[in-house]
Amino acid sequence: MKKILFLLTFLIGTLSCNQKPTENPPRNVKKYTIEQFYANINIGGGSFSPDESKLLVSSNESGIYNLYEINLSDQSMTAVTKSTTESLFGVDYVPGTGEILYAADKGGNEIDHLYLRRVDGTVQDLTPAPKEKANFFGWSEDKKSMYYTSNKRDERFFDLYKMIVGTWKAQMLFQNNEGYEVAGISWDEKTIALTKSITTSENQLFLYDLASKKTTEISKADKKGTYNVSGFSKDGKTFTYLSNAGKEFQELEQYTLSGGQYKTLYATKWDVMYAYDSENEKYRVIGINVDGKNQLKVLDNQTGKALELPEIPDGDVIAVNISPSETKMRLTVGTSKAPSNLYLYDFKTKALTKLTETLNKELNAENLVSAEVVRYKSFDGLDIPAIYYKPQQASAQNKVPGLIWVHGGPGGQSRVGYIPLVQYLVNHGYAVLAVNNRGSSGYGQKFYKMDDRNHGEKDLQDCVWGKKYLQSLAYIDSEKIGIIGGSYGGYMTMAGMTFTPDEFKVGVDIFGVTNWLRTLKSIPPYWESFRSALYSEMGDPFTGDSVRLSKISPLFHTEKVKSPIMVLQGANDPRVLQVESDEIVAKVKNNKVPVEYIVFPDEGHGFVKKENEIKGYGAVLKFLDKYLKEEKEIKN
Repeated sequence: MKKILFLLTFLIGTLSCNQKPTENPPRNVKKYTIEQFYANINIGGGSFSPDESKLLVSSNESGIYNLYEINLSDQSMTAVTKSTTESLFGVDYVPGTGEILYAADKGGNEIDHLYLRRVDGTVQDLTPAPKEKANFFGWSEDKKSMYYTSNKRDERFFDLYKMIVGTWKAQMLFQNNEGYEVAGISWDEKTIALTKSITTSENQLFLYDLASKKTTEISKADKKGTYNVSGFSKDGKTFTYLSNAGKEFQELEQYTLSGGQYKTLYATKWDVMYAYDSENEKYRVIGINVDGKNQLKVLDNQTGKALELPEIPDGDVIAVNISPSETKMRLTVGTSKAPSNLYLYDFKTKALTKLTETLNKELNAENLVSAEVVRYKSFDGLDIPAIYYKPQQASAQNKVPGLIWVHGGPGGQSRVGYIPLVQYLVNHGYAVLAVNNRGSSGYGQKFYKMDDRNHGEKDLQDCVWGKKYLQSLAYIDSEKIGIIGGSYGGYMTMAGMTFTPDEFKVGVDIFGVTNWLRTLKSIPPYWESFRSALYSEMGDPFTGDSVRLSKISPLFHTEKVKSPIMVLQGANDPRVLQVESDEIVAKVKNNKVPVEYIVFPDEGHGFVKKENEIKGYGAVLKFLDKYLKEEKEIKN
């Protein structure tokens, strides 16, 4: 699958063939401020403590992400850290201790280090090399060692290390000289799983024997597709992975290490996103991407039957973590009307306990909207899936402006779930159509590859035809439709404003690429193993492909922009450099076009500090009210 978030026929139908959203009677709703929306709490993670009495989570309750512990007996949440400058993200408890591992970077630069927080509150950087980017990779079977990957030896490639708990001394297990991605290690520490990118939609899968140094290819040369590692069995007999090779959708498959036999374990008509076994392999958790919405199955490995997960009103179980004793399960429950909440389920008693309340009490969920999956025809008759948010106050008598929302990638996907900026805009009377243009993941191999070497062209037309879809709705003001997106979606925004200047009345570009030549030449060094795959899809800026890359880069065609734009950028962004936004803003201003620009000095590729989200996204609404709604008086 495409892993980078920055990048990640004749017409056979008419608008009358489009899937119309559900029609509900209009109603007036209370409007909430940006401060009220960002007083919500985001909570992530949920690792069980060694005695299974607490959960380790990360939350932005303090304004940035810190570590918290949830007491499972009384649901109280206690702050473990109190950082005021950098966001800290919990990794796990150190087995058999009260110590905690967490990850953090500096100002959004994505150079993550692993830190140990001791019981007395002191902290040790376990991966202290200045340019070292480290990723936690799990615990050994005896829980006495930690595995992690690091690029400290060569900033281009990640080697596999083992670190002994207590002494915290590192030992290299595998030196990665060939640009592999280390994807798994067997419980007996004899075999490593490796993948190697070919294109953004094709890779190879290998097993490497640490003793003999022999490499065996598991992927099949005659079947092109992606391979993603799930894991090794505890007995060392089998290896499981996810693949769509030779198929449209990703399935869970098994390989027998001794005999080399292949077997499909689970398949459906959608992508299996992930699968893993619980600590003692009693249960298998399978996550499925069903039309942009998570579907979760927990199977009893002995019977093969799916457990009946508890029903939760107005919510879907989108992730779980089963405790090491396999007696408890943390559930992450999502809805489009509130940030995800955590629940605790007891396998023995069947008791279900809600652990968190993330929605600001000042917000009434009845005044927010549910996301709906819709489809419409693009210029060539292709069905384009989208996630739609309709303002409750919209009607034929009270028409509202619309926004085309474009996800990151390329190859990302807009999915059903809670997005505070979207709910804020919809609450203030903007219809939002989150387009899954051709090239988006989740809809099969063929659809996924349709944007290769077509960026800013056919996928942009999918957005233009999304606008036509909005115009077909009786309650949309057809003359007031804009486009908004972040990362690759920011590129699509500026492509829309540049290459189809008569289509969108405004554009909001959130750290979007505007010069593909520079961006592709300046990718972070630790993306080296993915460079050739990325160039295969986008084009190689060091070859004749540079002609096309220049053609689709908005920066070189700014004279075409004639409608207002807004740009938001993090100064520490390693993927889309600030110079991208600086230059596009300066050149569009030469057109005497209204341009608003906000740079956050302490953010990277994505904003995580609440004060910055409030400032930036509050300004987005004011910009839209002024130039899209064309209100004379700006409302908060």
